[in-house]
Amino acid sequence: MNLIWEQLVVDAADPVALGQWWSKALGWVVVNDAEDEYEIRMAVDILPGLIFAPVPEKKEVKNRLHLDFRPEDQDAEVDRLVALGARKVDVGQGDESWVVLADPEGNEFCILGPRQ
Repeated sequence: MNLIWEQLVVDAADPVALGQWWSKALGWVVVNDAEDEYEIRMAVDILPGLIFAPVPEKKEVKNRLHLDFRPEDQDAEVDRLVALGARKVDVGQGDESWVVLADPEGNEFCILGPRQ
C-alpha cells in the first residue's frame, strides 16, 4: 500500500485571509488562491500542503489536531508570529517548554523549544 500525505484541510471563516496569514507565517507559496480552496505549500511541487476551506460556523473548542513547529530561536519566533497576528493561548498546557499560539481564527499550534 502506498499512502501519500497530500494536504491538511483547515476550516476557515475567511479561507483567503487565513491562508495568506499562514503563507506569511511559514514562508510558503500560494498554489491555489480560490476562495473555496486556498492552498499553500513549501514549494509548488512539495507536499504536503495546507488547504483552507470555508465553513459557516466559528471555531468553539480546542483543536483535536494541531501543528508543532521547532524553530532555531523559540522566543524570536513567538515574537514574530505574535507581530503577524497570532496570540498566546492557554489550553491547559501548564508550565511546559512549548508555547501555544492561535492563528487569527483561533486555531492552536505550538512553538517548541530546543530539542534536548
